[in-house]
Amino acid sequence: MNAQVTGLGWATPLGTGVDGVWRALLDGADGMREQPSPHRLRSPLVAAVPSDGPPTHRLVAMAADTLTAAFADAGLDCHDESVRIVLGTSYGGDLDDPATTSLHKWAHAVAGRIGHPHDPITVTTACSAGADSVLIGAELIAAGRCEVAVCGGVDVITDAKRLGHSALSTMSTSGLRAFDETHDGMLLGEGSAMLVLESADHARARSARVYATLSGAGSANDAAGMTAPDSSGTSVVLATRRALLHSGLNAEHIAVVSAHGSGTPLNDTAEAAALTELFAGTDPDPLVFATKGALGHSLGATGAIEAITVILALRDGLVPPILGLRTPMTSLALPAGKTREFSGTAGMSLTLGFGGFTTCLLFTRRPGL
Repeated sequence: MNAQVTGLGWATPLGTGVDGVWRALLDGADGMREQPSPHRLRSPLVAAVPSDGPPTHRLVAMAADTLTAAFADAGLDCHDESVRIVLGTSYGGDLDDPATTSLHKWAHAVAGRIGHPHDPITVTTACSAGADSVLIGAELIAAGRCEVAVCGGVDVITDAKRLGHSALSTMSTSGLRAFDETHDGMLLGEGSAMLVLESADHARARSARVYATLSGAGSANDAAGMTAPDSSGTSVVLATRRALLHSGLNAEHIAVVSAHGSGTPLNDTAEAAALTELFAGTDPDPLVFATKGALGHSLGATGAIEAITVILALRDGLVPPILGLRTPMTSLALPAGKTREFSGTAGMSLTLGFGGFTTCLLFTRRPGL
């Protein structure tokens, strides 16, 4: 697997410009704000993307704008019929719209809005949907089904999602503090992120700028429960080892990891156990960072957003701080409350979703690229 990443686009609570949002993350910016709710919730805080309209309308608009930005960043035409689109979400806006009977109709509307001739492939693997869309896009290219795939995830905050996570007690009462001893849950975010993947030959033939290479991808499912992961982290280890096998790299080659870092005790425990097992004996440990403290947990979009953060970290040799981290719960090399430098050319993004879905995306970048 050697899909070239030639275009990026995202919409986040900190803005829409790729470099501007990245600089804000490095500076420790926080996108969390209070948002009124008709329900009694564990927390009023969310990380929202400013926009108006009902949830599905906002979902379609955000996805269309981000796709358009990614096509433009890669120097490609949205109307190109040779390009395939893969879009992921969790429930999108459907939980708040009882008349909705399809988790694909919104994606059809997105393609129509940007003038793309094909229906997108739609992925709904809970919180790993954005990462799984990237994995599927790379597989389409590897199988010769297309030369270019634009893929990613999008999700929006809704009243039903806020109420659901509050009722499940997965929502924090005070703040999202990933991997901190005092963590007590996640806070919802929203956003969209799209990556343009190309075969190496296609990118070379048109002299495309290459951000990084998607060198490996792996997935697994722990089948432990609908909302709680297997605390051993076995499926995270399996997904990561599959990604390493695809890439031909070993654990010691990984310089940086964008962790799922949801802030829930169960997820953080499983992920920390997996990272400790995976990188036992490596020297130095990879630098681990997590961005949900700044951007919230954007559910079906988070895997694509965090894939972009790994690519940018590899480009700049920098990782942002983990907001709220004061007393780390593991011995991993965590960047506490400050931006950290690192050297290396390989990094990975981990996503853990409800239903046991786990996905690992592994990116590499040539020195000087």
